[in-house]
Amino acid sequence: MYTTDKEAKAKIIEIGKRMYAKDFVAANDGNISCKVNDNEIWITPTGVSKGFMQEEMLIKMDLQGNVLAGISKPSSGYRMHLRVYIENTEVGAVVHAHPPVATAFAIVGIALDKPIYAESIAFLGTVPLAPYARQGTDEIPKSIAPYCKEYKALLLANHGALAWGKDLTEAWYRMEALEHYALISMYTQNLGKANVLSKAEVDFLRGV
Repeated sequence: MYTTDKEAKAKIIEIGKRMYAKDFVAANDGNISCKVNDNEIWITPTGVSKGFMQEEMLIKMDLQGNVLAGISKPSSGYRMHLRVYIENTEVGAVVHAHPPVATAFAIVGIALDKPIYAESIAFLGTVPLAPYARQGTDEIPKSIAPYCKEYKALLLANHGALAWGKDLTEAWYRMEALEHYALISMYTQNLGKANVLSKAEVDFLRGV
């Protein structure tokens, strides 16, 4: 699903403010992008808080990594975004953040893959853990490539979380759902027990 340049930039600014307000990022963390055609995206700049961005700060790039418009430098995580779009052509937007509970799971090395929460199974599905890769290098795109088609979001080991969708609203909702799933998983672990749903029920919730 594509949008105009004007709509894409306005939506990125909106999502950046939401991300910052929910404490999913601190300082200049995180990055957001949105596709406007088969080969072009708008993406957030490096070194700018997601809660205080202006539209003129955003950068337009093609999927080969060339800057097409904008006066700022793109986020160092742009390679990660490009890889998602290349691996899954149905994706129209990508959101990367460091939601605290989900990031804690990523640091501990625990995927969010237990079928314990019906709403999360239906909306988000399993959230795998991609292996650790050095930030701002080609190692991260390689580490996430195997997950881009089958899943809707993932944890980045010792780093944070990544979610994608047909548009920015869906990608952002998936990021919110991921953190909510992580929070509930943490609570159940503290309580000492979680009732795991059967495969038949999981298949029903996923519409299989």
